Amino acid sequence: MKAKPSPPSLTLGGRAATPIAFIRAIVLAYHRYGADPASALAKAGITADMLDNPDARVTAAQMELISGTAMQELDDEALAWFSRRLPWGSYGMLCRASLGSPNLGVALKRWCRHHRLLTDDITLALAVTKTAATLSITPHRPLGEMHEFCLVTLLRYVLGYACWAIDSRIPLQESTFPFPAPPHASTYPLMFRGPVCFDAELAGISFDPRYLDLPISRDEAALQAMLQRALPLTVLQYKRDRLLVQSVRQFLQEPLNRAATAEIVAEHLHVSVRTLHRQLQDEGSSLQQLKDETRLNHAVELLNRSQKSIKQISALVGFGNEKSFSRAFRGWTGVSPQIFREQKISVSEPQDSCRKHPANPSSPGLLAR
Repeated sequence: MKAKPSPPSLTLGGRAATPIAFIRAIVLAYHRYGADPASALAKAGITADMLDNPDARVTAAQMELISGTAMQELDDEALAWFSRRLPWGSYGMLCRASLGSPNLGVALKRWCRHHRLLTDDITLALAVTKTAATLSITPHRPLGEMHEFCLVTLLRYVLGYACWAIDSRIPLQESTFPFPAPPHASTYPLMFRGPVCFDAELAGISFDPRYLDLPISRDEAALQAMLQRALPLTVLQYKRDRLLVQSVRQFLQEPLNRAATAEIVAEHLHVSVRTLHRQLQDEGSSLQQLKDETRLNHAVELLNRSQKSIKQISALVGFGNEKSFSRAFRGWTGVSPQIFREQKISVSEPQDSCRKHPANPSSPGLLAR
């Protein structure tokens, strides 16, 4: 991506999690072009001792600084991955070419198609099923010592752009890599949140296909601002998830998950409990509201489509006794379960604790701020 080297005031502190192997790959790029990486290493605060230590790590700021410097000095945004240079601004061009897309799905297809104009050493492809959207990379020539760094960085480029374009974190269902687990494999879950699989057929990331339908929410002015410091998108996690409410709702609809704790829900979505609560609050919701909505939907279905007693239904939807169920149901709908069944009342929007969310679990939810 087009990214200017950060100003000297950029702090190089923070958590050191990026493997030194990626810095070594950048040093190798300098050597392939017959250039000296000393200045770039010094600017990023990376010493010879760190390069010699396979367990060393650098911070996101250090990675951003040395990557941006190398891309400019070598005039190659691919950092010697491919058989020809990708001149400064190449990935910015891909961003711009995809910006006018109506949604993320079209944008990613354009990205994959236009990337072929830059190099034929690899092919990016987007495959979509009902349950997963998978972006994969197929190499067409050996990438040698750049194999890991190229595949990891490219996937993070595209994922970072996708998150930026729709202004949302995109949780990953799986990330796959066609090489054995490296010595620094423990850092992969930090770079690709979710299950990580090595020795796979192809490098790729998979996520919920619903994200492909989200509209592009950025314009040319936002693009210009992003391109000034694009690399943080590849080394930092995007925080907000526009489909979080839908994802929690979908998880709670499974019978075994209806009583799930915040810890269980957060683990399933690969976020912290604190992040789960904060993001739900940002979307005007809460875990308790979504649980109440799920219980109401289940109760309504049982009242309308079964002959089970109110006592049986109260137990099936997670209440300890019939009295507490009836009290909650009246709060949600304004009537008791018995009256609801007798009068066959239609509930399109629960009241009180569920007021902000339609009772219909297939509701599209909040897709914009």
